[in-house]
Amino acid sequence: MRLSPSAPQPDNRPMAQPFLKWAGGKAKLAPAIIKRAPRWFRRYHEPFLGGGAVFFAIAKAQPLTGAHLNDANEELMACYQAVRDQPEPLLARLEALAAAYLPLAHEARAELYYRVRATVPTLAIDRAARLIFLNRTCYNGLFRVNAKGQFNVPHGRYSNPAIADRARILAASEALRDAELTSSDFETACAAAEPGDLVYLDPPYVPLSDTASFTAYTARDFGPSDQRRLRDVFDSLSRRGVAALLSNSAHETVRDLYRDRGYTFETVAMSRAVNSVGRGRAPIPELLVSNLEHPAVREAFATLARHA
Repeated sequence: MRLSPSAPQPDNRPMAQPFLKWAGGKAKLAPAIIKRAPRWFRRYHEPFLGGGAVFFAIAKAQPLTGAHLNDANEELMACYQAVRDQPEPLLARLEALAAAYLPLAHEARAELYYRVRATVPTLAIDRAARLIFLNRTCYNGLFRVNAKGQFNVPHGRYSNPAIADRARILAASEALRDAELTSSDFETACAAAEPGDLVYLDPPYVPLSDTASFTAYTARDFGPSDQRRLRDVFDSLSRRGVAALLSNSAHETVRDLYRDRGYTFETVAMSRAVNSVGRGRAPIPELLVSNLEHPAVREAFATLARHA
């Protein structure tokens, strides 16, 4: 039986990192996730992939025996597929965009940005290049869409954005090589997880205030009913012996959802990866929920250890 260790292992492979900026990205939280993950597990699942910081951190720690990466944002997952399967053609398109954009003054850059934003490419590789270009040159590196699913972030003011980051794209492509990439609802994505697997859940967070809500990664918001449905999926994973770690805002409604179910709560202070106002990047409490002490999960991993 081949298992994936979650503890970091030294090697000379390139450091795979997210190739997109992402509001709520988990680069700073990833070490805490890895530290709390089971030492050994079968397959890794991430149903809310987003920028992929936790996946890339785990992939750097040790090559995975398999990973199932999912996000409801179809455009995003098509971009991951292009990075995995066609890194060189993708880089050629990004290099052409960088050559056209970088020499321009700000106003001319903005004009080019809005022309690219208005396009609707038919080829998947061109859609991926467009997404990366917009993400690298838009205001504050946000990914946001309107009710029609159209990217609607204004132009940014970066002096030298890394539009065609060859090393980063190639390292990400290598890390994604054996990953299964899907775009479906998180409940569907979690259905494939088996006893001894590890699932990391990073849903759109419950807002800590009336002005803090940001769930516009897809045309459909992620509301209270989705949070309750996610709790039910977490319960199902636990009963099936699947290790699950979930991050969310340290809001009392989140604690209430997972309270008295045999789960472990930890609060970790994390700074925001993306915020339009500098003072808004102060550390905020995030809640980590773990089911590793659930009886069915403990039994599944004890069985895994006996047969390793």
